[in-house]
Amino acid sequence: MGNLLYLVAVILIIAWAIGFLGYHAGGLIHILLVIAVIAILLKVIRRATD
Repeated sequence: MGNLLYLVAVILIIAWAIGFLGYHAGGLIHILLVIAVIAILLKVIRRATD
């Protein structure tokens, strides 16, 4: 499950970068970035507690 969370975070960051640099889709891109950052933080926190 942890690897899946990390994969989703990476995909969201890539999608954000593409959208931010190429399409300027507005607030949706920033929401994707926030979700990706939260997912990465959860991954780091869970790894630290193991």
